[in-house]
Amino acid sequence: MIYSSINTQQTLLQKFLNFDFVLLFCLFLLGIIGSLAMYSTDGGELLFHSKSHISKFLIFFPMMIILSFFNIRFWHYTAYMFYVITLILLIWASLYGVKASGSQRWVDLYFINLQPSELMKIAIIACLAKYYHRVQLDKVNSSQNLMSALVIIILPMMLVIIQPDLGTSILIALSGLVVIWLTGLNIKFFLYSFFSLLISAPFAISFLQDYQKLRILTFLNPDRDPLGAGYQIIQSKIAVGSGGFTGKGFLKGTQSYLEFLPEKHTDFIFTLFAEENGFIGSLFLLLIYITVIYRVIKIGSMSRSYFAKLYCFGFGSAIFFYVTVNMSMVLGLLPIVGSPLPLMSYGGSSMLATMIGFAIVMSAKINHKQLIA
Repeated sequence: MIYSSINTQQTLLQKFLNFDFVLLFCLFLLGIIGSLAMYSTDGGELLFHSKSHISKFLIFFPMMIILSFFNIRFWHYTAYMFYVITLILLIWASLYGVKASGSQRWVDLYFINLQPSELMKIAIIACLAKYYHRVQLDKVNSSQNLMSALVIIILPMMLVIIQPDLGTSILIALSGLVVIWLTGLNIKFFLYSFFSLLISAPFAISFLQDYQKLRILTFLNPDRDPLGAGYQIIQSKIAVGSGGFTGKGFLKGTQSYLEFLPEKHTDFIFTLFAEENGFIGSLFLLLIYITVIYRVIKIGSMSRSYFAKLYCFGFGSAIFFYVTVNMSMVLGLLPIVGSPLPLMSYGGSSMLATMIGFAIVMSAKINHKQLIA
């Protein structure tokens, strides 16, 4: 009995020592920076957004560490179940979900208003990684495998689009497509799809809702309506530019504190951060994200399990997409879409999904020598 207990402790200790502590430190650092930025959005006081963000980080970060001890086989075996449950939650949100700002995206779980589309960003990567785990390389390009993978992607996409949330649906699609690409799918399929999208783009735009069309027009020319649709992006660029090289200092962002910048606690959190910390601070934040992505990719490259490889490469690419889209959006390089900055933007669902995603990565690191039949 005593031997068994000691042996278990040694096993847990060995698992802990196999953690990627560089990645763990970067995630903790992002959580601290995000909490400070959220504190700044509340005017230097612990109000609703800062309290909620900090409390969720204090819950989800330890949760991520605990989930990391789960064997990578557990994540492999439950990948389909994870996808199906999230799909059911998406259907539930579409039918009976909580409505806010004209959208119906949330499921009331009493302790949190869960946005299933955020979980789907992780579930679709895990699901496709498991699907292709046993597909032989010479069968990757078969029409049957390709159609099955596309159905896995399209189902949640359609459910998210009708919420409506076009931006998140595109990010879900990108997360899924990058996994398919990583399996060695012939590039001609992507070229055909790209040219098909270009040709059909004028027709597809006609099916967009009015606010979505307005976002595209505003992206092309923000000054066409500087006090209306273009106001947010214009103020965002002014705030980023006013930060200069070293920034205005913590709690000294004039654009933010004078309420020129709306929604600064969600998708535009980088704007507030850039105004206060300038180019140097923004570069430092970008280097942290680059380090995170590099560590995730490195864990994938050392994993013996093909499932772990596909998942880590896919998740690392997804984090790259999220950061690139968010920063490009607030700088006016892309149309405004609902893309939170990982661990920085306000939102419990986004933080929960991100932490689950990193837990699977850390599990892959701990069990990197393990093969999955």
